[in-house]
Amino acid sequence: MSNTLLMPKATAIWLVDNTSLSFRQIAEFCALHELEVNAIADGEAAQGIKGVDPVLTGQLTREEIERAQNDPAHKLKLADPKVRIPATKKRKGPRYTPVSRRQDRPNAILWLVRNHPELRDAQIMRLVGTTKTTINAIKERTHWNAANLQPMDPVTLGLCSQIDLDMEVQAAAKHKPPEAEEGPRLLSPEESLAYGLDTEQPDIGPPSDPDELDADAVFAKLKSMKGEDPEPDEQP
Repeated sequence: MSNTLLMPKATAIWLVDNTSLSFRQIAEFCALHELEVNAIADGEAAQGIKGVDPVLTGQLTREEIERAQNDPAHKLKLADPKVRIPATKKRKGPRYTPVSRRQDRPNAILWLVRNHPELRDAQIMRLVGTTKTTINAIKERTHWNAANLQPMDPVTLGLCSQIDLDMEVQAAAKHKPPEAEEGPRLLSPEESLAYGLDTEQPDIGPPSDPDELDADAVFAKLKSMKGEDPEPDEQP
């Protein structure tokens, strides 16, 4: 945790009233502008703020103040804190949802389940700040208010931002298994009938060897098709 000055304006007021430090020294120590410190000294700024003794708060020592008062070029330095406060780690968990918006979470969950089935339960929990039990109840239609639920966009409800929703959807798409390619299948009866009608029968052409063609048989066939009697075979 970085060592920073607490209540800089209140500290500046105390230093102006109780020390002979220059405005520049006070401004540099309190991270203020020199003109602002001058206005504090004139009573034109920070009115109504009570001064805080930095020695009592452990941020300055008497020796450091005396050294700066004797040397106008000396810059005040914060005293080392007596107690080290460890930096707090960011708590990982579901997103906090305001009380006024909590009644809208089931509708938002229903919208996410229907429109983005690829989202995992953990992602829905991060987006709307819910629990796995509630998600399962809505999916299985066992929620106590399931009959009255209406799918509503969580972004419109203010439960999450559009950027957060897009990021979760993109992350879910990366882990989505590829769709299996469709293999061969049987034709339906309608397709089979249509296929049989559209199929052209191959033409039967003349024999490949013209010497094998029987001319008498061909003429006899033609005459029979016209209704004419074939000529009697000649007697030898």
